Amino acid sequence: MTIKVRDFEVRLTRNKDERRQVRQLRYEVFVEEEGAAATEEQRALREEYDSYDRFAEYMAVFHNGRVVGTYRIIDRKAAEKMDGFYTESEYNISKIKKYRGNIAEMSRACVEKSYRDNGLVMRLLWAGLGEMIVRRKIGIVFGVASFVGKNPARSAQAISYLYYNHLTPSRLRATVLPEKFADGVNPKLGRMNILPREFVDEADARAEMTPLIKGYLRLGATFGRGVFIDAPFNTYDVFVMLETRKMNATYQKHFLGRENALGTPDDDKENIIRTVGKIMTFPVVGPFKILRAAVDFLLREDAADAEYIEDAERTDIDEKEE
Repeated sequence: MTIKVRDFEVRLTRNKDERRQVRQLRYEVFVEEEGAAATEEQRALREEYDSYDRFAEYMAVFHNGRVVGTYRIIDRKAAEKMDGFYTESEYNISKIKKYRGNIAEMSRACVEKSYRDNGLVMRLLWAGLGEMIVRRKIGIVFGVASFVGKNPARSAQAISYLYYNHLTPSRLRATVLPEKFADGVNPKLGRMNILPREFVDEADARAEMTPLIKGYLRLGATFGRGVFIDAPFNTYDVFVMLETRKMNATYQKHFLGRENALGTPDDDKENIIRTVGKIMTFPVVGPFKILRAAVDFLLREDAADAEYIEDAERTDIDEKEE
């Protein structure tokens, strides 16, 4: 489905040209802005990519036909074609892979610099992902969230706070693989409990967090154990996981300011959020009006301008990247 808001729209890419635009945006953000390593071929093309892009899907926000924001998505079927998920190069996710339902990995999130003050782009990305979660019955979404640099001590408050307060339950917890660190990187840098608990201040921790990590927390995300030092990419990463069945109340609280913003069981009006909660708990495609309600409260004041269009045939998946 395509969701349009005025001259913006969010949807999966449909062809090689759109996928190329996504990789070019990633090059601008990750290589030119943040200092990630790039091959001579990537520099010549001005595209950022790796082997996982071949069968991955791209959720993209377009403004007047140009990609201005994106997420890379790899579901279980795509991972099987590539012998694994990207995050397995950094974390042991064997517990998550045992989950019986559909799972999807999100990575390479970025927004063009000139659009970062426009919250609509990020909200559209999350609305597109939310719609995809419901339609594809995805029970768990996961990935890594990055800080720029190679020294986790610069984010000691934030990382320690996540460790003491938001670790994923053991049954689904991912754990860092320090043996995957680049040569010369000290494995001890993978510790999350950088500071003792009594030294951690929540306000200071949140000040150190990226906007994306703050957003994940508001949605109810939990975090794997350990920090991965991705020296070639000039980042240090934390593992993020979200069980979609737990998203309903936190969606409301984050985007509308209170957990019962769309009604309570005692309301005379239709109890939309209870129905949305059931959809998230037992992921099946609900009536269109319920699916629209879930997306609408992500878009907030822009929801009145939203249009919903069923997507045309796509040609990009299973095509070899050029």
